[in-house]
Amino acid sequence: MDFKAIKIIVDLMKQSELTEFQIEEKDLKLCIKRQADGTVLTAPIPAAPVTVAAPTTTAAASSTPVADVNDKTVALIKSPMVGTFYTASSPDSPAFVSVGAKVTIETTVCIIEAMKVMNEIQAEVSGTILEVLVNNGQAVEYGQAMFKVKLSQS
Repeated sequence: MDFKAIKIIVDLMKQSELTEFQIEEKDLKLCIKRQADGTVLTAPIPAAPVTVAAPTTTAAASSTPVADVNDKTVALIKSPMVGTFYTASSPDSPAFVSVGAKVTIETTVCIIEAMKVMNEIQAEVSGTILEVLVNNGQAVEYGQAMFKVKLSQS
């Protein structure tokens, strides 16, 4: 099952009165539950027994960077999917970016592992990394801010 299939399931749940959806495949167990307020939470869970933190509710956000409300020269690079955040392509490799690094719209800033697929995430803005908001190996939610970027003066 890929990310698009999960998104379709979530969208269908938003349009229907379903409050819970569960599916098990060979190496994946997916459980989606809707809270009383209509918010849909998703949490892919490995089939093997693993201790998993309770999902947190996050406001749905665009996968593209959005300018900080207080400062129009700062943008946030947000996670386009639920997964595990990695700063480098392997444990022995240097981080793609760090504080002070210059990025362009095509610069790979991190990898998010979702369902055993490594997804390279591009900056989608040009500027300088001000802050890395997520730790290596940390789980990220859809729309969660990962980097703060000072935008280049174009």
